[in-house]
Amino acid sequence: MEAAITDHLREGMEYERNRSGPPEHFPQLPDIPGGRYVDPQFLALEDAQLWKRSWLYAGHADELPEPGSFLMFTRTGSPIFLIRGKDLKVRAFYNTCRHRGGPLVKEACGHTRGLVCGYHGWTYDFEGKLINLRDKRDFVGLDMHRRGLIEVRCEQLGNWIFINEDPDAEPLLEHLGPIPEYFAQYDIDNIRFVKKDGVDVECNVKVLMDAFLEVYHLKSIHQHTVDRFLDHRGSKIVLWKNGHSLMLTPNRRPDWVDPGTVGMKQIPSVDELFAKNNPSFNLYPNLVTPMADSGMPFLLFWPTGPRSMRIECHWFAPDWGDGEPPALWETRIANFERILEEDTQFAPQIQKSVESPGFKGMPLNYQERRIYHWHEELDRRIGRERVPEPLRVTPVLHDFVEG
Repeated sequence: MEAAITDHLREGMEYERNRSGPPEHFPQLPDIPGGRYVDPQFLALEDAQLWKRSWLYAGHADELPEPGSFLMFTRTGSPIFLIRGKDLKVRAFYNTCRHRGGPLVKEACGHTRGLVCGYHGWTYDFEGKLINLRDKRDFVGLDMHRRGLIEVRCEQLGNWIFINEDPDAEPLLEHLGPIPEYFAQYDIDNIRFVKKDGVDVECNVKVLMDAFLEVYHLKSIHQHTVDRFLDHRGSKIVLWKNGHSLMLTPNRRPDWVDPGTVGMKQIPSVDELFAKNNPSFNLYPNLVTPMADSGMPFLLFWPTGPRSMRIECHWFAPDWGDGEPPALWETRIANFERILEEDTQFAPQIQKSVESPGFKGMPLNYQERRIYHWHEELDRRIGRERVPEPLRVTPVLHDFVEG
């Protein structure tokens, strides 16, 4: 990392620790309208304009180890699969035969020697080209070159694979702004996939997403875990365009070491500022990753309905060589799962509250400005003019967004 960046962040944490109030020119944040969590019209706009038009994490290169390896992705409601071609490139296609819509891939993941529709036998290569079909004589004039699978935008950040159903979206690395520069120190071209899991939660996806954009809650629900070593009052927050953000939270003691990481391989290129503090990035809209020099999780927040969601946790580690991941990872993941249980414990009750007449909206404080930033971006992606006026958020953070 450039010294100017790390100096700016270090000075920012020191400022946050010692301030007596918000910065002099920081705006009063208007309430977030409560209807954004329950209103059917708003949720329909969000579903149509956010999830199918965003860069979304879909998988890791290790999950597609050889030509013919595939991975299904259905989180946007569209049937999509990723597949590694004979040229080793990873591509994404709608799992939709160009004849009558039959599936080419039928399992969540695996390996195939060819893409054959089980309905009528139309056959495609790993680049999506239609290469054969049954009873060709009866398709007079069919131009096979125009009947290939419909491709979905698929690009990589290191070994991490993202998809976007918007064909006009800007390239992933441009869209992420400065994030690739921050991530480069983690040797992301060699980072390895450990495992993934998830849990279903009975709340609107934004209810839980909000909780991971602030550390204001640490003293209430993490008293015996992360609040013991994190100094939430020193968190330095950086807001970037396109809704992305960083929250860098210092340890209470500079010499503190997470006991769950003792003995784990470390990435030597990680800057000391990031190795000895706690950076958490939000890649808009739904990826939160607390990065560490010993590895990191990707936390993914997926809506499964207007009042339900699934949080997935994908774990990554420095390259450990041959064989299975080191056994220490099981302990580390188990420790994190306990913290995750603390974060999700109130979500179903909060969902009942946001549906009640007792919830009118959310007054956010300066520490919670990442939440407001997230909602401002949501309105931009929907199109502010499309959002019903009582449910809009007033854009007030433009002077505090970098890049």
